[in-house]
Amino acid sequence: MPADRAILFRLATSPRLERAARAAPMGERLAWRAASRYVAGTTATAAARVARKLGERGAGSSIDQYGELVQDTATAGRVAASYLGLADQVNALPADTWLSIDLSHLGLDIDPPGCADRLAAIAARLSAGRRIQVGAEDHSRADAVLACIETVARQGLASRLGATAQANFRRTPRDLERLVEAGVHVRLVKGAYVEPHDRALPFGEPTDIAYLRLAHRLAETQAQFALATHDGVLREAVLAALGPRPVEQLLGVRPAILDELVARGVPVRVYVPFGNDWFRYWMRRLAESRGA
Repeated sequence: MPADRAILFRLATSPRLERAARAAPMGERLAWRAASRYVAGTTATAAARVARKLGERGAGSSIDQYGELVQDTATAGRVAASYLGLADQVNALPADTWLSIDLSHLGLDIDPPGCADRLAAIAARLSAGRRIQVGAEDHSRADAVLACIETVARQGLASRLGATAQANFRRTPRDLERLVEAGVHVRLVKGAYVEPHDRALPFGEPTDIAYLRLAHRLAETQAQFALATHDGVLREAVLAALGPRPVEQLLGVRPAILDELVARGVPVRVYVPFGNDWFRYWMRRLAESRGA
């Protein structure tokens, strides 16, 4: 991995950098100008507006409220309450509008059973045909994330759940077997985290090959899954081999391809994040663009 990419990943999670940049004269305004292409806005209303516009273009959405690494149950409860209200709003949006969340935002690190309860309540609140997609987190949380998804799926909520599988993780082939068995939708990504070599494949050809193999494996099992990648060569290789599988994109990243995919009959869903904690998300988008 190029050194500048690794450095940007560290900066992307630096509260000190965020405070300094946003406090500098014109700092927040300039940062927002660059970040706003990737962010729906700071409110759920803004995210809903973007989802409706995407629906008019023939694309679905997955709305996420920024937040992660919650360290107390009271905050996790407030986050869950906010998501229950967000689920009600999503139910009134175009039918192909879903939710997304990182489980550390629901208190996974401090209260795994409570996190599962909160995820189940949100999933149950969604109307039929909609899902809440669980986002990718670092390797240290992989076991807890997988266990939480399985716990909620066993409550009769598999059809309301989506999981994210990271192709660069060496453990992912085994994890996919469990996700397929759980009956949840799978969002296949390359992987976003800088991890030790014994846990993750290098970015580039090893991860690309793993992605192709995992996509074919998912197709063989007839699992519901989507290709979440902006790597055009990789995406087209899978589509050519497997047909028009759903594709997922991030808001603001290579937006021109969206209309082309829709015109070809490829189902498309766009990740639509909102909230005040946009700075580090923007930094992550910069980091992922380096060497990707």
